Amino acid sequence: MNDNSMEMEHKADSMIGDSSARFSDLPGGGRTPAATQDQAPKTEQKAVEMLMDVSLQVMVELGRTRMTLRQILDLQKGSVVELNRVAGDVVDIYVNDKMVARGEVVVVDDKFGVRITELISRKADGAN
Repeated sequence: MNDNSMEMEHKADSMIGDSSARFSDLPGGGRTPAATQDQAPKTEQKAVEMLMDVSLQVMVELGRTRMTLRQILDLQKGSVVELNRVAGDVVDIYVNDKMVARGEVVVVDDKFGVRITELISRKADGAN
């Protein structure tokens, strides 16, 4: 072991043994000045604004089914896959694999869309 590694090991041992935190080493002595507290809402707003352009995956689940491998291999153009929901049932809307809403399928300019009929509360599904 060279002198540098022995010195680093000694410093590490002394730091581990010292469990007291020294906030006075921080800028401002570990205290937040009033001016910094006033800037907090602006900083938070700026952080939220930065997140507004983050892309999220949105998925609408029309229904589900289970199929055997044989049934999958037998699929061809024109095959119909039956789902566990009937026409007119609500669909589930997921954002990044988390269900956030339910809605009904609509057609807008020859494209499918979903009209949200219910927002899912985080408290209702047991999330924190």
